[in-house]
Amino acid sequence: MRKKNKNKKEKFSKKLHNEILAIYTDNSSASYDYKQIAGFLEITDKALRKLVFEILLDLASQGILKETERGKFKLIGANQKFITGKIDIAKRGVGYVISDELETDLVIPLHSMDRLIHGDKVRAEVLHGRGRKKVEGRIIEVVDRASRRFVGTLDIQKKHAFLVSDDPKMNTDIFIPHEKLKKGKSGEKVIVKITDWPRNAKNPFGEVVEVLGSMDSNDVQMRAILAGNGINFTFPDAVVEESNQISVILEEEEIKTRTDFRDILTFTIDPIDAKDFDDALSYEKLGNGNIRLGVHIADVAHYVKVGSLLDQEAKERGNSVYLVDRVVPMLPEHLSNGVCSLRPNEDKFTFSAVFELTMKGEVVNEWFGKTVICSNRRFTYEEAQEVIETQKGDLATELLEVDGIAKILRKQRLDLGGLEIVSSEIRFELNEAGFPISVHKKLIKDSNKLIEEYMLLANRSVGKFIGDTKRKILIPLIYRIHDKPDREKVEQFRVFVSKFGKDFTFKNDKDIAIKMNQLFEEMKEDGNFNMIQHMAIKSMAKAVYDTENIGHYGLGFQYYAHFTSPIRRYADLMVHRILFDVLNKKHPKYPHLQDTALHISITERKAVEAERASKKYFQAQYLKDKIGERFDGFVTGITEWGIYVEMYENFCEGMVMLKSMDDDRYYFDEKEYAIIGQRTGKSYTVGDKVTVEISRVSLIKKQIDLELIY
Repeated sequence: MRKKNKNKKEKFSKKLHNEILAIYTDNSSASYDYKQIAGFLEITDKALRKLVFEILLDLASQGILKETERGKFKLIGANQKFITGKIDIAKRGVGYVISDELETDLVIPLHSMDRLIHGDKVRAEVLHGRGRKKVEGRIIEVVDRASRRFVGTLDIQKKHAFLVSDDPKMNTDIFIPHEKLKKGKSGEKVIVKITDWPRNAKNPFGEVVEVLGSMDSNDVQMRAILAGNGINFTFPDAVVEESNQISVILEEEEIKTRTDFRDILTFTIDPIDAKDFDDALSYEKLGNGNIRLGVHIADVAHYVKVGSLLDQEAKERGNSVYLVDRVVPMLPEHLSNGVCSLRPNEDKFTFSAVFELTMKGEVVNEWFGKTVICSNRRFTYEEAQEVIETQKGDLATELLEVDGIAKILRKQRLDLGGLEIVSSEIRFELNEAGFPISVHKKLIKDSNKLIEEYMLLANRSVGKFIGDTKRKILIPLIYRIHDKPDREKVEQFRVFVSKFGKDFTFKNDKDIAIKMNQLFEEMKEDGNFNMIQHMAIKSMAKAVYDTENIGHYGLGFQYYAHFTSPIRRYADLMVHRILFDVLNKKHPKYPHLQDTALHISITERKAVEAERASKKYFQAQYLKDKIGERFDGFVTGITEWGIYVEMYENFCEGMVMLKSMDDDRYYFDEKEYAIIGQRTGKSYTVGDKVTVEISRVSLIKKQIDLELIY
């Protein structure tokens, strides 16, 4: 009880400390004594007023306040600027405070990074006039310590133990008393939480909260990646129980309230290894020569009620996560792979966007509503592609018609300024034990584009239907937005493509996308095509979720909202709920919608990081027995510490460290975007063909080290 009271007192003192600091920051030129501060905060209790005075003395001892006259304090430097943000720690230990209050990130030098952890919320002073291009600062206080858990390897010594974190941004080991090891053994992967960081201690103190197991296990490594990104790989029992209570049998009374599509030809097209089918297409030929095409989406909102345990868990997760060897779903398997999955020959509840389309791709009519369907046929992408290419097979007439219209829709979209990015994902073939035996790139073909185009049509149409500014009352919605490109980054891209003899000039923002598409078309047969596209993407802003609609630049859409994947994205679930309210003449009331948009943007980034880490791990796993072998490749990226190279044969990427290039002393020339030898002038830039040798592979670091041969 005494410890709990102490913690409550410390929390109150910290809150009071921040409130006092805020008063001085908002009135940076004024001097106040403790009585005035207590008055501002409406504090009359004698003990608390004494605490106010003690905090003022403490702020003065830290150099934040100065005593201008007896008992009166003022913020040091009336022109000082303070910001609040999160600390991001670079590989070399330098910190950056990321804050909306400053246009650029605030650099915190290495010597000022004492007792800071990546992710800490901090208050920092902006230091000007330091004769540097980058804005430097200093940390005033840690407002909120990063509470996330850390994953790493136990190093147990005779008298003490440490966690060596997997996170390269964690620039210190965590000290763990032997009694806090939870039976973890040296060399095992564990999850640790920080319990304390005394002011005079070099390392933070922590305790093991979960032992994951041996580092040699792929399963342990994948769970470590998930835990390191704050992603739960199991569901709470109560959530699973709530899910299991939902029947797969459709209620007859509910069916009567819906538009019945069960007699209409319906099919799905998905990856060969897909388990959850959240979208299906229906096809009807109309008497006027048009087709009625239905985009039917699993009606997850019918089963996942607002505020339920399932809803809370789905919101917290934000999205499903796709690692190389597993899927961590947003919803329990009973729902994601069963009740909601649009499996063939099963009646399912759906929320649909139905379009009447001419053979020229014109949308004559659109309709949105709750439906019931029964899929007649499940196609894999490969099966649908074979039908498209051979013009023979199941539903050949129907598939060829919808594919033809999809191609027209795609051309219309690109002509209006949408970007044509042809992605190619790395796929691993795993043996029965889960180890990689081959690597290949999955190319996007017509069958993939067919589905993509109708999903885009549905998402765009729903976004416009709800968000159209012609409405008298603004309807709150979570949009998928993509900002216009940063001109400085586009200029860097222009310089980059000039090295390939390509001129990239543009008139305005819309022209950037059109010129990029022209460049992609010119270079689609060039060996550097994938790299050119990769650099183009890097020049673009990242798409995020937001309640303020600014359009989607990359797609060329004024309105765009995610509607088509509620099994795996919480954004789509919210869009379903809001659309249903609008169709039923109700004004949607979902408080904190912007907070939800921000949260799911963050969970999406975590998922991307986890997916990237799993691919890096399996790349290292695939190459671990190929040390000493040589491969041809090309430079995919350069930094001040090395050259990234992708190998043609296996599509794996590794790094040649500058310090390993011993034929000269090389440096990174930012202006030329090249690595240049000081003595010979020999240079390497993105796109250069090279031959490398695998020198070292680290499964723990998920890292492939290369030696440059020539």
